[in-house]
Amino acid sequence: MDVLSRLARRIKTPCLIFGLMLGCLDTANAGSPEDAIVAPPFSLPLIANGEGEVDLAALEGSVVYLDFWASWCGPCRLSLPALDTLYRELSGEGLVVTAISVDVVEEDALDFLERYPVTYPVAIDKTGAVPRSYAVNGMPSGYLIDKSGKVRSVHVGFRKGDEVALRSEIIALLAE
Repeated sequence: MDVLSRLARRIKTPCLIFGLMLGCLDTANAGSPEDAIVAPPFSLPLIANGEGEVDLAALEGSVVYLDFWASWCGPCRLSLPALDTLYRELSGEGLVVTAISVDVVEEDALDFLERYPVTYPVAIDKTGAVPRSYAVNGMPSGYLIDKSGKVRSVHVGFRKGDEVALRSEIIALLAE
């Protein structure tokens, strides 16, 4: 079974249907590290909080939260600041948060970031190739990647308070 199919199976349908309007945290645990899927590689240009590109391969050895978002996404107004709080708290422990805007127009993403600023790196994929490789079907979609580069859980949507459960998952991966 290919990576797309395996990732897509881990996302629960009710969250996909209602996640865009209401937001929800859909935790699809990949089980043991041996059963987890290797995160698809990518390299994308940074548009905020860094220069050059973000390359997933360069992040191996860290726990990575990869957050796909868009300027038109209502729940992203909550998720980006909440992720920034987690990033500021846990980056010293080895957490890397990287956001990937799926906006086609870079200025839309930059306008959003002016209203909802974050301190972690933000990249953009105007082609949609990286979100397709991760089987992204809702906004925001987050992928928690362990130190060896495997996707350990998928989160679709976001509601206030979801960061509490996410923090616990991150701390557990940081301890591995």
